[in-house]
Amino acid sequence: MKAAALLRLAVITLLLALAACGGKPKEPPLPAGAKVLALGDSLTAPHGVRPGEDWPTLLAQKTGWQVINGGVSGNTSADALARLPALLDEHQPQLVLITLGGNDMLRKLPAGQTVANLERMLDMARSKGAKVVLLATPKPSLAGAVFNSLSPPEFYAEIAKDKKVPLIDEAIPKVLSDTNLKGDQIHPNAAGHAKLGELIHADLKKIGFAG
Repeated sequence: MKAAALLRLAVITLLLALAACGGKPKEPPLPAGAKVLALGDSLTAPHGVRPGEDWPTLLAQKTGWQVINGGVSGNTSADALARLPALLDEHQPQLVLITLGGNDMLRKLPAGQTVANLERMLDMARSKGAKVVLLATPKPSLAGAVFNSLSPPEFYAEIAKDKKVPLIDEAIPKVLSDTNLKGDQIHPNAAGHAKLGELIHADLKKIGFAG
């Protein structure tokens, strides 16, 4: 009876542990030297900061990965989608981090168009054998800016669920909600990029890609 009770306790403990982490297995970690493409706009590019202060470079320093900064200031999701095939062919990344949609929202482009472009990028990267992580950008909001509480639109979570890809939804909104971490109204400063590097690295560890 004692052995049976111990077995039941072990099974219950395992089930509780699985429930606590959502029952989702972690992704296998990427080794040092792995190629990672950070695809984005001015939130990814070293806009307003010196080379080496951007979060993709800082993420590379934390992980030992080769992180290619594929950020281009002003890019919409359509612009990045057009650039992606050449980037995938050139770099053949094992992981693609997609941080786009901000300029679509600023230009008030149809959300359905943004969603379709993001989904095509996810499909395209995975068709080349890359893993993908989607990063949410906050929606423009005067109230959010005033009260330092920016949040992303719901379509990021919907895309992540439909496409079954990991989502990092708090890192960028959290940094852009802090005026001390911004160089202007919509871009992180050097301290903001450093914080983004920390937050994104921590989330990638939870997902399993970073050790």
